[in-house]
Amino acid sequence: MERRNQVIALILVGVGLLMLVGRWISFFTIVALLFLLLGIYTIRGGKIKRGYRLLAVGAILLLVDHLILVLGIIFISLGLFFRKAKKIQPKADFIQKQSFMSSFDWDMSPWVMRSQSVWHVLGEADIDLSLALPEDRYTVMMFQGIMGDVDIDIPDYYGVEIEASILFGSIEFKGQRENGMMNRLSWKSGNYDTSEYKVKFVISYLIGDVDISIS
Repeated sequence: MERRNQVIALILVGVGLLMLVGRWISFFTIVALLFLLLGIYTIRGGKIKRGYRLLAVGAILLLVDHLILVLGIIFISLGLFFRKAKKIQPKADFIQKQSFMSSFDWDMSPWVMRSQSVWHVLGEADIDLSLALPEDRYTVMMFQGIMGDVDIDIPDYYGVEIEASILFGSIEFKGQRENGMMNRLSWKSGNYDTSEYKVKFVISYLIGDVDISIS
């Protein structure tokens, strides 16, 4: 099964790279990316309908002018996901999901925390670890895709490690926000080694907004 996933990953990345060969990023591509980023920030500001309209405009511009480019990016992202999903998981019985759109509302009521790897074109996750009911003492949660919005609230009794990378967008950590391109965060809580329950988050999006707070 693992070998099959590696083959699928290599094929998807190869197809994506072939689609991108000879293609240059045009003015319309840059405009489309700006619309997508503006849409994410608008949604974050509470103007949901307006934000999704901006996202729709950006997506349409990319699809109309750069269909092959968009498909190539999706294939590469999905291929890298297949290649990485199993490597970072400590157990074989983790949850693996791929979808066009997904939403995780884990900040409203108690929820069962399981190791999982998730890929989507457009997704959001609101995670409050104080409401989590962990199945294991060590959990790995991976979120990867094209566009994503992830909010994580971390209580001080969990040992937490975070690896996050956003090509276009922002990462906010402990109240400080970094905007722009190629934002990365690598962090491990001071109580990681002594905590009874440990969680590792691996987050990677082409366009995204990650907000991490510690309570």
